[in-house]
Amino acid sequence: MDILNNIDMQTYYLLMAAMFVLAVVVYIALFFFKAGYGYLSTSNWGPKINNKLAWVLMESPAFFFMLLYTLSFLKYDSVNGNDKTVVLMMAGFYLLHYFQRSFIFPLLMRGKGKMPIAIMLMGMVFNTLNSYFIGGWLFVYAPEGMYTADWLTSPQFIVGGLVFLTGMLINLDSDHVIRHLRKPGDNRHYIPRKGLYKYVTSANYFGELTEWVGYAILTLSPAGLLFAVWTFANLAPRAKALTLKYEEEFGDEYRELHKKHLIPFIW
Repeated sequence: MDILNNIDMQTYYLLMAAMFVLAVVVYIALFFFKAGYGYLSTSNWGPKINNKLAWVLMESPAFFFMLLYTLSFLKYDSVNGNDKTVVLMMAGFYLLHYFQRSFIFPLLMRGKGKMPIAIMLMGMVFNTLNSYFIGGWLFVYAPEGMYTADWLTSPQFIVGGLVFLTGMLINLDSDHVIRHLRKPGDNRHYIPRKGLYKYVTSANYFGELTEWVGYAILTLSPAGLLFAVWTFANLAPRAKALTLKYEEEFGDEYRELHKKHLIPFIW
């Protein structure tokens, strides 16, 4: 892609460094300013739109940006000196997640919830930038010869791939638990108790964090590490806020479950 080839590697790394710093800022800020959607929904974030539409608009740039990368390089025998099959498989993990998140997850959502437009737009910007970093690494900036055919049988790819898929299954199962807490027409809140919700408040977030830790391992890339860091920075404060919200609503009934916020048995 010409726009990427016109950005030198030094600029690429400087942009990633800036995103690492921003992740730290966001992590701290989110302990004071709650992202007001879902169970933590508030009126402080301005106008809102339909939740399903918002999720499609917010998540789909990640899918389409990576798809554009992939299609742009299909005609080549190798990708900047790296094995084409390996690079496409790593892009495939990313596409798999974001196809589900962009087009399947919204269709399965229940209720008539709404998301602040401001949060949706911030999500769109982040997903576009993240896809640039990961797609740029896989297709443009990864060192020549890093991803050979042997990468597919390497410990990092096998372990990382299994961690990624495990995280995705946890995420899917956790979303299923949340969707089936209420019957149609019921607007009350309930405590999720099945699956990993036995151990943490935000099992779905734990699944997503696990996915991107796995992706960082299977690619051994700074871009993958950046995404894992950002996932934790974004979700950890929200997981704690959700715990406090449940405790506020359900009191001792929730506290006595002794759940962790995000990571089972740890935090």
